[in-house]
Amino acid sequence: MLVAFSVTPIGTASASVSGAVAAAVRVVRESGLPNRTDAMFTTIEGEWDEVMAVVRNAMLAAGQGAERVSLVLKADDRPGVTGTMESKVRAVEEHLLR
Repeated sequence: MLVAFSVTPIGTASASVSGAVAAAVRVVRESGLPNRTDAMFTTIEGEWDEVMAVVRNAMLAAGQGAERVSLVLKADDRPGVTGTMESKVRAVEEHLLR
């Protein structure tokens, strides 16, 4: 499955949340699951239980020192299909070349 998620700590002393987001991304990268981070979301690919555990741990990491944490999550679950983080983008790029 693919999961794209974004975490935002709320109630921190600073207007910038980049440090908290970096803590969440660090959790994702240390998980060993295929992942990609862009300006708005981090996407992870893996099995349901392992992906959701990483999202939970990333959310907890981002929330250190915050009163609460906002989580936005979008999931695409296609059992038995892997490599979709790359293949979905490749399919769109192929259409753009036509």
